[in-house]
Amino acid sequence: MATTNIHLIGGEKGGVGKSLMARVLAQYLIDRQLPFLGFDTDRSHGALMRFYSAYASPILVDQAGSLDAIVEAAVDQPGRRILVDLAAQTHDALANWIEDAGVISLADEMGMKLYYWHVMDTGKDSVDLLRRLLDRFGSGLAYVLVRNQVRGNDFSTLEQSGEQARAIAMGANIVSVKKLNEHVIQQIDASSSSFWQAKSDRDATGLGLMDRQRVRMWLRDVYREIDDVGV
Repeated sequence: MATTNIHLIGGEKGGVGKSLMARVLAQYLIDRQLPFLGFDTDRSHGALMRFYSAYASPILVDQAGSLDAIVEAAVDQPGRRILVDLAAQTHDALANWIEDAGVISLADEMGMKLYYWHVMDTGKDSVDLLRRLLDRFGSGLAYVLVRNQVRGNDFSTLEQSGEQARAIAMGANIVSVKKLNEHVIQQIDASSSSFWQAKSDRDATGLGLMDRQRVRMWLRDVYREIDDVGV
């Protein structure tokens, strides 16, 4: 029987690049021809709803019945990856749902894998949030530590904290997202373009040949890191 994986893209802290990572994962699955369904928890400007609306639906993270739809979709559509873009300040509601509904044990029973993509900048807050995550769920989740170099490239605070080593001991993967030219990101966002359009469609984005090439090279590098995760 085909099973599926649920990918929770979080990090709790605002501005660390959660939505950017969700968009990259969506584009990765499209480019790899892997079917998926997205859920967007940001009521005001959700990235999946904005950039990949054909694949995504809104979801209310503060309503357990709404969150139940994540697991139900995974069961009803086996083999289709589930992406959940978690807005800032949604972690506690999500964590309570995972515990109260026994989501981890149910996923194990159903043969599903629960990934948590912890998107991080170089600050101590990201490390503290990782510590809380590991303390709460231990090895119950499959962790992916996303080191977002768009927000800086000195992750010594993370490395010296012991939390990265702790996560790796639990089987975590590390994905590094290199910095993309700020002008390119701004142009992509201003035109509300998907990364597919950004690498191939000048009319939709206004990006010239070399900027489209920069996007393709950037995606290639991130994709190599994602390949190692095994989504």
